[in-house]
Amino acid sequence: MDVDAYSYAHRRSWERLDSLARQGRLSGAEADELVALYRRTSQQLARLQSHSPDPELIAGLSAVLTRARGRVMGTRVDAWREVGRFFTHRFPAAVYRAWPWWVGVAAVFVVVSTGLAIWLQGSGTAHEVLGIPDNTDSLTKPGGDFETYYSEHPQGAFAAQVWTNNAWVSAMALFTGVLILPAVYLLFMNALNVGVSAGLMAEAGRLDSFFGFILPHGMLELTAVFVAGGAGLKLGWTLIDPGRSSRLEAVARQGRTTATIALGLVAVLLVSGFLEGFVTPSSLPSSARIAIGLAAEVLFLTYVFVAGRSAVLEREGGPLDNNDAVPELNDSVTAAAIAPADRWQTTPSTR
Repeated sequence: MDVDAYSYAHRRSWERLDSLARQGRLSGAEADELVALYRRTSQQLARLQSHSPDPELIAGLSAVLTRARGRVMGTRVDAWREVGRFFTHRFPAAVYRAWPWWVGVAAVFVVVSTGLAIWLQGSGTAHEVLGIPDNTDSLTKPGGDFETYYSEHPQGAFAAQVWTNNAWVSAMALFTGVLILPAVYLLFMNALNVGVSAGLMAEAGRLDSFFGFILPHGMLELTAVFVAGGAGLKLGWTLIDPGRSSRLEAVARQGRTTATIALGLVAVLLVSGFLEGFVTPSSLPSSARIAIGLAAEVLFLTYVFVAGRSAVLEREGGPLDNNDAVPELNDSVTAAAIAPADRWQTTPSTR
């Protein structure tokens, strides 16, 4: 089966099904049309799943069927169940699919910031190029600006402030990624800030203090920024190279995935903000604070690469899950929805 040709041939009926599912009131003819399209699209989704298609196509079509099923069945969506499914399936799956992009962003970020830190140490040229004064004692000395930054404000207010700021940075990286260069600039400026701080603290012989204050919250915080940057750049690259789909379709699919990642990162950055507000400035030993930050990072990566991979495999290779399966009801509407297929559907596809 040529999946692209198949999806192109049936795209209009899928769009019509989505339109009817979202429509407020349906006439009798429209209700019949909704049931017929729902039945047909359910069978088409099952056929697509058996031919290893684009996972984004499957996800988009499954979402359309979920909305349509709600109209056909006349049931209300369990909001808490949907929230739970978002965090157990949709968000980790979206982050997992984008992992080559954000892991690549992380690698480049670490290389750039490390290179800047090494260049800065004892280099008058680096100080001059970057506009850094020769005397930075106020920043790097024990109890200096670098350390007091984390404790000069009330913990709750500071946690809320860094959460808001980091969410804004991540959102900018995500949604300016479609233009590529603004996202690259934003990521570079963050790498520059980290590299300069590390270089100055190393120059003062206080690199241990740098890691003691950065790592407890920075591992998870920077990972969230990497995910945002990688997903944003993937969105921008989709605009350049949409593959075999039309540019509009490819960008729309990736845009929905990007929005899913954006919503999920709000929760990740909330945890990071809590760590920065309450753990980083705490009186715990540096080793304990770093261990807490490392535990949060390991949990997030495990969540993405275990739960996310499982959700992707379930969507791509396994049977339809409960949200995507054709439901069984005893009323006449459901009987029509799962009745034997019409002539077109019983004819083997030649695509």
